[in-house]
Amino acid sequence: MSDRLDVVYVESEGKTEKQISNIEDLITKGVDAIITTPNSPTALIPVLKKARAAGIKVVLLASTIKSQDYDALLTVDDVAIGTAGATWLVEQLGGKGKIIALNGIAGISVSDDRYKGAEAVFDANPGIQILSAVDASWDYAQGKLAVSNLLAANPEIDGVWSQGGAMTLGAIDAFEAAQRPLVPMPGEDNNGYLKRWKALESTGFKSIGTAKPTWLGSEALKVTIDLLDGKDVPRDTLLPVPTITEANIGEYVKPDLSDSFWASTRLSDDQVKATFAN
Repeated sequence: MSDRLDVVYVESEGKTEKQISNIEDLITKGVDAIITTPNSPTALIPVLKKARAAGIKVVLLASTIKSQDYDALLTVDDVAIGTAGATWLVEQLGGKGKIIALNGIAGISVSDDRYKGAEAVFDANPGIQILSAVDASWDYAQGKLAVSNLLAANPEIDGVWSQGGAMTLGAIDAFEAAQRPLVPMPGEDNNGYLKRWKALESTGFKSIGTAKPTWLGSEALKVTIDLLDGKDVPRDTLLPVPTITEANIGEYVKPDLSDSFWASTRLSDDQVKATFAN
């Protein structure tokens, strides 16, 4: 194909109907390929079928659909992300304790798959009691509010399973506001969360971080170019889960960068500082 690649970027703001409308517009524009992160595993199927019928390559990035109406999928195994955090939490609690669970948005494959992986671990450990599992949209404020309410309703919470770093940060703040001792809770590679984790290490706070790397986007673009060049590419690429532990958190956390930075990146230090410096 030509050395020139024109990229049209559209933003759906997490709204499924807007995402469908944006894809309709891209079909009308006659693009050669569409890279999308589905907000719904079912609602986008008709419009993605329409795109492929028009000869447009469809690449799913970081989230999937409940059909085969795509040409390639590139993601980290979200079930494995849920499993990793849950396995660590069970080990921290010695297989026994009362916990709460913080999910993302129900109906989106990322959230559902992560909880599926975690729930399987908890089901295999009957000493673990899930007091409540709530949706907090991977959001700090919603995570803090949900945990605040659960703390008020439950005098004993031994652990928090969270599938998102911002929600975990909200959980920490909720525990501290309620003057309750911090408990083990997994997080993600969000820099705001990593900075708090690092600051709390001396108090005995325990955590583990999983990541869905930011460079998945560039990998998806490479796969798309290969498709357009007629090359064979794997239909489904599920990458291993990067994991942050007490032993390697220093390699990830960036104390001098903003909370919005995501630590699993391929950007150079200079590129990171230019983009995310406070």
